[in-house]
Amino acid sequence: MQSLLVFVQKRKKLLLIAGGIFVTSLIIWRIMAGQNNKTQYQTAKVERGTIVSMVSTSGTVLSANIIKITTQASGTVNNIYVKDEQLVKKGDKILEVSLDQEGEQQNAQAWSSYLSAKNSLSSVEATAYSLQSDMFAKWDTFFNLATNSTYQNADGSANETNRALPEFHIAKDDWLATEAKYKNQQAVITQAQSALNSAWLSYQLSSPTVTAPMDGTVNNLVVVEGMVINGSSGQSTTSGTNNAGTNQQIAVIQNDNLPLASYNLSEVDVTRVKSGMKATVTLDSIQGKTFTGQVMTVDRIGTVSSGVTSYPVIIRFDTGAPQILPNMSTSANIIIDSKGDVLLVPSAVIQTIGDQSYVRVLINGKEQQVPVETGLSLDTQTEVVSGLKEGDTVITGTQNSSTTTTSSSPFSGGFVGTRGGSGNFRLGR
Repeated sequence: MQSLLVFVQKRKKLLLIAGGIFVTSLIIWRIMAGQNNKTQYQTAKVERGTIVSMVSTSGTVLSANIIKITTQASGTVNNIYVKDEQLVKKGDKILEVSLDQEGEQQNAQAWSSYLSAKNSLSSVEATAYSLQSDMFAKWDTFFNLATNSTYQNADGSANETNRALPEFHIAKDDWLATEAKYKNQQAVITQAQSALNSAWLSYQLSSPTVTAPMDGTVNNLVVVEGMVINGSSGQSTTSGTNNAGTNQQIAVIQNDNLPLASYNLSEVDVTRVKSGMKATVTLDSIQGKTFTGQVMTVDRIGTVSSGVTSYPVIIRFDTGAPQILPNMSTSANIIIDSKGDVLLVPSAVIQTIGDQSYVRVLINGKEQQVPVETGLSLDTQTEVVSGLKEGDTVITGTQNSSTTTTSSSPFSGGFVGTRGGSGNFRLGR
């Protein structure tokens, strides 16, 4: 009997201990479940910094301070006066060619065209002198008529009544007509001068003497003495038939002019870009180096290709480099606007309702919605003009851990005693 009593007391103690463990575990589970149901915030601090608004585009180098030295002469290269890396002045001799028959004919034709253009210029200039003389004569007649007592009052004012007579208008119209002819002849002279310049350049291209078109350094010399060149077909040959009209490259001259590059803008970006804006430029062929430049021109007419409109823009580099060559691929970031020492937040936190923007802010652990005024905006950052201060905590996202944490009781499977089934504690018989 005493043994049975001791056994029962031990069982009671075990029951009390198990019950205590159950109650304690239940309390802990409820506390953890309550914590898991709390909203967890992903935040960022309002920072002070610089924001830059840019337009990105791609294109090619248009001119890289390189000018080609070309010729239309055909024949044999007799003398070469320069070599690579040599400095030359405009007009310095590069080489001489002993013209073949067709080369001589082409050169003679070019000289004839030049003389004809020169005579045409002299003729139109002579006509201009004649028209100028006639204009002065008509002006003198009109002036004398307009200032006599018939058409001018004693006090020097115009006699409007008599100036309405045909005689006055005829003299005035004669003067104005000769003046118009003289002014028109100035345009004819300009055209004749351009034709003369073109004829002279054509003659130089066909000349047996090739000269430097500008000051600079000679590079890429591709001919040697004794070589037969065929400037008319644009190829170096040992024999062959010429076809007039094509320039053959002899060498290039590099100078200190700054490189230019052409880029294409979209319909959205072209309205934001203006001449004078700064840009950063990179080239695929020059790794690890960034150049600066300036927008020189913006074509707002654009071109259409396959239904897509693009607007060319030309950027001039601020500095050059020997590695920059024509037709190289290049990318540019055109700086539209920039601001320093401004408040910045992630762009994703800006919420707009109607015309008002808001930001969710965490204050003393509680979420509040604060109206803000924004400025420059990029994909990643936005300027806040008012509504926030440096160091404020903005909410970038929320996460409720109950969605990822199991909230069931740790005892949902039942407590199993030493003997008996689920959920029940039974004493032995």
